[in-house]
Amino acid sequence: MKLAVLDTKNAKKGEVELPQQFSEPVREDLITRAVHALQANARQAYGADPEAGKRASAELSRRRRKYRGSYGFGMSRVPRKILSRRGTRMYMVGAFAPGTVGGRRAHAPKASKKWSQKINTRENRKAIRSALAATVDASLVKGRGHKVPDSYPFVIDGFDSLAKTVDVKKALLSLGFKDELARASKTKTRAGIGKMRGRKTKRATSLLLVTGNGAGLKKAAKNVAGVDVVSVNELNAELLAPGTHPGRATLFTKNALALMTEKKLFLDAGKKPQAAKPKEAKKAPAAAPKKAPAKPATKAPAKTAAPARKSPPPKKTQPKAEKVMVDKEKTTGEAA
Repeated sequence: MKLAVLDTKNAKKGEVELPQQFSEPVREDLITRAVHALQANARQAYGADPEAGKRASAELSRRRRKYRGSYGFGMSRVPRKILSRRGTRMYMVGAFAPGTVGGRRAHAPKASKKWSQKINTRENRKAIRSALAATVDASLVKGRGHKVPDSYPFVIDGFDSLAKTVDVKKALLSLGFKDELARASKTKTRAGIGKMRGRKTKRATSLLLVTGNGAGLKKAAKNVAGVDVVSVNELNAELLAPGTHPGRATLFTKNALALMTEKKLFLDAGKKPQAAKPKEAKKAPAAAPKKAPAKPATKAPAKTAAPARKSPPPKKTQPKAEKVMVDKEKTTGEAA
């Protein structure tokens, strides 16, 4: 995308190609996350004194016979401090408890609370690139409420040499930002209790001038209502999108764009490729020792199977009763 280069007198001096940082798609979710992280990290911790409301001696006993007790007097068990007494009769008032006058605060804010938020580096860079892309979109800029000329967006040249506030105002008026400066010059009384805390009025946010090395311009434009001046290497998501709303009217100097291209600001460098290690020559495997030739295996003579043994014939056995009868007959025959 090419933009026209205008000087302090609204004369065209050429064209310039925008860096690749402006080609990022607009991501409002990333811009919101980055802005909230910046606001949270800039927040100052606050809290109550840990001893606030606890400095009174408000011990009250509930025992029967203990001095300075509440037993039998028909009083509630609220911690009390003694203002005056006569004997065992005491004039007590509530103290220490949250519901008493001068007592501690229930759930008071703690100064030890951490408000800071973390965001990934590459995510933050992507949010900045997204906010940069929104600054050159005229529809988003006008939708945010800025009153810019019809020639917007464009690049400015010769602003780095301006050293007086009057010269800066004249240059902006010649570029067509009369209505924008008038819009930012109006103040409005802040609603709420903030008007009693050093911020009674509030003013609209106007132009953002991004320079390469414009130390004199920062001092000169400091007194122009609503205008901020920042170096290109100090850009962040909150400057480009105040209140998480992308599309702030921004003017970049020619030197700022050249510096952004030269230093590759807000781009992901990526991982550097590691140098390939030289491959070592593979060593040939050591030759295995030669084995002695194996002797030819001799076949053992086949064993002949032994002849099977014949089982003996079964013996003939007579019953025992018959054997006894035979023996008796033999004995009787001999006796005769």
